[in-house]
Amino acid sequence: MKKTWIITIVVVLLAGFLLGGSIVAENAGIPLLSGLLGTGVSEPVQNVELPNTASATAALPMGVADIAEKAGPAVVNVEARIKVSTGMSDPFMNDPFFREFFGRSMPIYPESRYEKGIGTGFIISADGYIITNQHVINNAEQITVKLTGKKQSLPARVVGQDYELDLAVLKIEGEGYPTVPMGDSDKMRVGDWVVAIGQPYGLDHTVTTGVVSAKGRPVTIQDRNYKNLIQTDAAINPGNSGGPLLNMRGQVIAINTAVNAQAQGIGFAIPINTAKGVLQDLMNGQKVVRPYMGIRMLDLDEEVCAELRLPADTQGAVIVEVVAGSPAARGGLRSMDVIQKLDGKAVTSGSDVQAAVERKKVGEKLSVDVLRQGKKLSLNLTLAAKP
Repeated sequence: MKKTWIITIVVVLLAGFLLGGSIVAENAGIPLLSGLLGTGVSEPVQNVELPNTASATAALPMGVADIAEKAGPAVVNVEARIKVSTGMSDPFMNDPFFREFFGRSMPIYPESRYEKGIGTGFIISADGYIITNQHVINNAEQITVKLTGKKQSLPARVVGQDYELDLAVLKIEGEGYPTVPMGDSDKMRVGDWVVAIGQPYGLDHTVTTGVVSAKGRPVTIQDRNYKNLIQTDAAINPGNSGGPLLNMRGQVIAINTAVNAQAQGIGFAIPINTAKGVLQDLMNGQKVVRPYMGIRMLDLDEEVCAELRLPADTQGAVIVEVVAGSPAARGGLRSMDVIQKLDGKAVTSGSDVQAAVERKKVGEKLSVDVLRQGKKLSLNLTLAAKP
């Protein structure tokens, strides 16, 4: 009995060794034990292509050098030839954002017929569509772009632009251009690392890093009102405008736009999801049509409430101007009306009003509940296309 028991143990151990060894050997690409077990595999299988390998790799975080190497070829330098009567000869100061932040006490040179604007863009399709800022090419008579490794600049034409969002789409002729993938800016969190690529002060393909400092920042520069900018401490300087802000997967999550020179490390970028909403229209050369009310307004705070003799906890947005002939004017809204509800939903700020209007379409009706000289009124208006 004892001898039989010992033989049984030896047989079990040998079988376990053969089975376990075959698994290890096959995973290591060793054919010997697989052959012993009669699997018919005599050579290791090599170069097996996994499904969706490219997309899976693109979704993995990368190092900054890898991001720069992969995205860099799709980042282009944009030069715009702009006709002017007078102005500064420094091409970077043609950027209205940097004139605003750096001040206007710049030396004025003799009148020149043309000035050169410098910015950045990035290619989004192999057939040569490029995204940049609208202010980079605003009023340009001639636009050229320069690709990485190319000595000659290529002529570009504007196929679509949106002044309000500060976006423009350019087109260069040809095929097979490198591209950079778009990400999802809504998934970015404060504190996430980002990489900016551009040509600050004409220094080609400069790479800077930082983090998302804040989201949803409203910024007003001249007559442009930005409502939802991403704030970052990645260095953004004159010439960076229109360049990509990338996540650590090498995807564009925003378009670099402006920097506040009065503070250290405060830059702003347009979320890529904002651009996606109008991108197809711009690529098709169509004008972006938006509904509008035709008012200027302020958020209510304690000081404004005191001036209007309202309780300090009153919420809403106060109208400071009604544009003549606008939907608001035709609907009966007046200056100093306090908007408290839109379509029955409470309003706590001017941003709420803007968001409610943006969700509507041209020609749709909007109900507005206002507080006028202590009395509550309900008005209705029909939204029109923004001129």
